[in-house]
Amino acid sequence: MSAKNAVKDYIGKTKALMAGMDSESVVSITEELNRCFKRGGKVLLCGNGGSASDASHFAGELVGRFRRERISMAAVALTVDSAVITAVANDYGYENVFSRQVEALGKQGDVLIAISTSGASQNVLKAAEVAEERGIFVIAFTSMLCDDPSWADLHWKSSSPLTSHTQEQMLVAFHAICYGLEEILAEKV
Repeated sequence: MSAKNAVKDYIGKTKALMAGMDSESVVSITEELNRCFKRGGKVLLCGNGGSASDASHFAGELVGRFRRERISMAAVALTVDSAVITAVANDYGYENVFSRQVEALGKQGDVLIAISTSGASQNVLKAAEVAEERGIFVIAFTSMLCDDPSWADLHWKSSSPLTSHTQEQMLVAFHAICYGLEEILAEKV
């Protein structure tokens, strides 16, 4: 296959996946995050690899702005503090790098966004476990390979088994959530 055909094939498959995205779970997540912010809670986000970057990006959109000037929304990516991550990994094991942060920073009324394309990342699952113990609402973002995870209160699932397409759909979902939250906030101004 030529580069031209490979690129066209990939983009064509991506377009089809985007056209088939479910918006109902994205609406439910947007509403849950709005309730979290209204009660003075914050959003904690975690994931590995590309999902770590996605967690950071999503937190940045919430704290900064997506499209509109508005009040900042409290969000913390648990993926960005290399000193904390390496200290916890060294002292407690990598499977605890997010759960220790949830224990330190999370409180009842917060939301944990747990991003794992497989739905089986041990450090994400442990973070969800600690979140549940603390009364923190857990939202899972996974690929279609993950059935409804028992460790999450709400679940967004990609319609693709492929990590790259799952991440592309997640980015659209994250941006749609930010857009929805900003529209809600704008109505109150």
